[in-house]
Amino acid sequence: MTRGPTIVRVAPSGNNSRGIKCCCCRCCECLNLGYLTSQHGALKLAEAMLGSLCQSLLVKYGLSEASSMGSAFHGFLTTASACLLTTALLIACYVLSSNSQHLIRQSVFEFVFNAVACFMYLSASSYMGVAVNIYLYPRYALVNMYAAYPAMTAVYYIGVVVGILHGVDAYISYKYYKGIR
Repeated sequence: MTRGPTIVRVAPSGNNSRGIKCCCCRCCECLNLGYLTSQHGALKLAEAMLGSLCQSLLVKYGLSEASSMGSAFHGFLTTASACLLTTALLIACYVLSSNSQHLIRQSVFEFVFNAVACFMYLSASSYMGVAVNIYLYPRYALVNMYAAYPAMTAVYYIGVVVGILHGVDAYISYKYYKGIR
């Protein structure tokens, strides 16, 4: 008597956070919502929230002063917009598919994107800091209730924090890419 092939089934590895818990069952299990509570997900959410804060402050308070700040304003707005869009797309891909999370994270894209985003945020923040202190501070000292200076100061400080977060994310992504745990 010949014996057929042995079938081994592997239970899912701790993905109890897939989908949305409704009473006693789970709905929409195609969503990988557990990613948002992971270390990498929290880092991506922080990058997205701080990047969107920078972008909204730039548009609300800096647009009227863009001509006086020059290319520092436009460079920072371009950096914030590009990095925010890419981060939001990565979060959407990771939440919609756990397979894409593993495939994209082990490719070189995540590392290169975060390294470039780190450099862009840090350089745009330093350029913005110089422009704000040279062009906006004199107006702030003279005009009462001049809101552009504190808002743009907050933008370049937050930009440094987002740059550091992208740098940490680049380091973590590099370790993941190389298989170093």
